[in-house]
Amino acid sequence: MPKVSAKRQITLPIDQCKLAGIEPGDEYVSFVDNAGHITIIKKIAGSAKGLLKGIHVNRKFTEEQSLQSSIDQ
Repeated sequence: MPKVSAKRQITLPIDQCKLAGIEPGDEYVSFVDNAGHITIIKKIAGSAKGLLKGIHVNRKFTEEQSLQSSIDQ
């Protein structure tokens, strides 16, 4: 049974890494849900590319006006 080190580090079992496609040096993100379950997800370069492509930008607003309109809501 793997244990958490004094530095709060863990070692992932190799079979789980293979299933998740995680290799040494890969970057990941982790989340903890309300039940205390930890989810580890491998970061994929470029996965967010184009995410905001369909968002219309109103260039008539200054950055300050845009920020203020968000605060006022």
